[in-house]
Amino acid sequence: MARKRKGNPVHGWINFNKPYGMGSTQAVGKLRWLLTAQKAGHAGTLDPLASGVLPIALGEATKTVPFMMDAAKSYEVEITWGEHRDTMDAEGDVTQTSDIRPSEVEIRAALPQFLGEIDQVPPKYSAIKIDGKRAYDLARAGEDVVMKSRRVRIDDIRLLSASEHMARLSVDCGKGTYIRSLATDLARALGTVGYVSELIRTRVGPFKIDTALGLDFIEQSVHKAAADQVLLGVETALDDIPAFAITQDGRSEVRHGRAIVQPETFANDPHLAPIAANGDGDPKLILVTCQGKAVALCEARDGKFFPKRVFVM
Repeated sequence: MARKRKGNPVHGWINFNKPYGMGSTQAVGKLRWLLTAQKAGHAGTLDPLASGVLPIALGEATKTVPFMMDAAKSYEVEITWGEHRDTMDAEGDVTQTSDIRPSEVEIRAALPQFLGEIDQVPPKYSAIKIDGKRAYDLARAGEDVVMKSRRVRIDDIRLLSASEHMARLSVDCGKGTYIRSLATDLARALGTVGYVSELIRTRVGPFKIDTALGLDFIEQSVHKAAADQVLLGVETALDDIPAFAITQDGRSEVRHGRAIVQPETFANDPHLAPIAANGDGDPKLILVTCQGKAVALCEARDGKFFPKRVFVM
């Protein structure tokens, strides 16, 4: 007999405003404990010395985490000039200094070279695995860590403010971008050194900082038995995937893993018709819903919906 999973069947996303000093794994554990949820996970690690948006999935929402891993992200970053640190942030030891302080004009002139697809070497103090081990564990153990360059995408980079000793930037980027490496490379391009003295993630896909919830609010909501106030729907992470409502009979079939025939209204919907007409081409994902609730992610092909990930709620 299968062992009963501990906790309650809590399903949905929390747009968590992670505080400075808390690790991503610690944040997931804290919220899972607060809501006594059976399962929990997060969409994109956020360093302990960074704060801001950390989307946390509970229950069946964990099935949609992979769709958030490719989501675009936005940050506000403060760079302090004159010191390079081994961790590329305020936590590390100073390994190099410079008396050069770039002007606002020089900073603005240097930013365009970092737009688009660029090569970037991730920090050795990062969660990237090397031969099965985390790079930061190897670095802290004193091993000589060699990080390989990778292609990343910077969609926008703007100077928000500047003073003699620091600058504050806004960055929109794709997955896998390390803001600490970006700050280091920018400093080098300006003929100086620098490190990230503050980092705030302001967006991950549809999750934004202005609607992110702090730990105090979440704790108070749970204490008042109003946990629904902090939960967003399982489908929140699927805002780029077309949705289509099916009947109760269709819901029963899909939940048992069986394909159903696409209703005529699917092909008649002007927003969904291109998917319905796709024929034998690449199958497209559709979120099927019933009475406003997510049922499953299905492949729309050959005139049918084929369940790929079913939400059991």
